[in-house]
Amino acid sequence: MSISSTIKSIQDIMRKDVGVDGDAQRIGQLVWMLFLKIYDDKEQEWELFGDYSSPIPEHLRWRNWAANAEGITGDELKQFIDNELFPALQNLQPKGDDQRAFVIKSVFEDAYNYMKSGQLLRQMINKIQEGIDFNKAQERHLFGDMYEQILRDLQNAGNAGEFYTPRPVTEFMVRMVGPKLEDKVLDPACGTGGFLTCTIEHKRKHYVKTPSDEQVLQNSIFGVEKKPLPHLLATTNMILHGIEVPFQIRHDNTLARPLISWGPKERVDCIITNPPFGGM
Repeated sequence: MSISSTIKSIQDIMRKDVGVDGDAQRIGQLVWMLFLKIYDDKEQEWELFGDYSSPIPEHLRWRNWAANAEGITGDELKQFIDNELFPALQNLQPKGDDQRAFVIKSVFEDAYNYMKSGQLLRQMINKIQEGIDFNKAQERHLFGDMYEQILRDLQNAGNAGEFYTPRPVTEFMVRMVGPKLEDKVLDPACGTGGFLTCTIEHKRKHYVKTPSDEQVLQNSIFGVEKKPLPHLLATTNMILHGIEVPFQIRHDNTLARPLISWGPKERVDCIITNPPFGGM
């Protein structure tokens, strides 16, 4: 079964649930679940390469409550997600200076479980579990395309049109700006992260030759996004594009601070953005 048909059948399941109203909620529901699955796949990869300890408590990791198709379901599953999983992830404390807990916490701060039926939740989780394996390279590429489709769907979800700058436009702008490897790049209204992913691809194509080059790249990408759903999408998008701990994607409002308060440490070399028109 292809990834796109997996996503379509997941959306069909959500349509049966009385709690999920409209495309934006459906996408919000889908994306926090995808985030946990993708994160669990990434953790399997990190565990292979050495001494890795998850910031997520053991019983709350995807593999321990979601991966078993015969696992908890119905009211028990709904109660678990609403009363255990979400509160724990929203209050996750980092171990030492590990930024991963901070990333997960910021993703879940404004996420929400809209679904009312534990049975439908279980069906949806099983579809994600069997339909998406992020550690298969070819699926990873397909998933990138699938992700673009989810973002385009968002554009059609009412007032969400400001989230998505077409891919050819972001690629063209990044090519014209031409950021070098060590250039710090900021998108102060990053939406779902389109400009930043194009910047990552541009740098990898032209400059990244060694693991230390990759490390420079990892530390050179910065974004700020005010709205919760695009922030969650952007963070997931960064992980999909190999930014292992995307703590530089902040859930914040760039305009909430006066320009004078930005100190030398926060300055960047390039700003590539499509600012939201309207509002302040």
